[in-house]
Amino acid sequence: MYPPEFPPLPALTRAECALVDGYLAVVDLLARINPARGKDTYRGLRAAQALVSRAVELRDALELMHRRGESEVHAATLGRALRVLDGERRTQRITLPPETVA
Repeated sequence: MYPPEFPPLPALTRAECALVDGYLAVVDLLARINPARGKDTYRGLRAAQALVSRAVELRDALELMHRRGESEVHAATLGRALRVLDGERRTQRITLPPETVA
């Protein structure tokens, strides 16, 4: 039995790929920093330190797109790419977990 086949990524420019990758990297780091889901301060500290360089990479991707004249963000296409790369689950980790009644 073969594992399920993932849907293909939509065609993206190199800068759009960098944008999606940079965005998801920032999302993953913010999830590690989230105090409502964290377990220790060291993990959050390391993620916060890494966030700076990832934010710069994200800014650079957007800057490159702007310089190349890519003035529009194709939200539907980029949204499909984010979904294929598990963006829905990854972004949920940034939010507050459901409140538990004690």
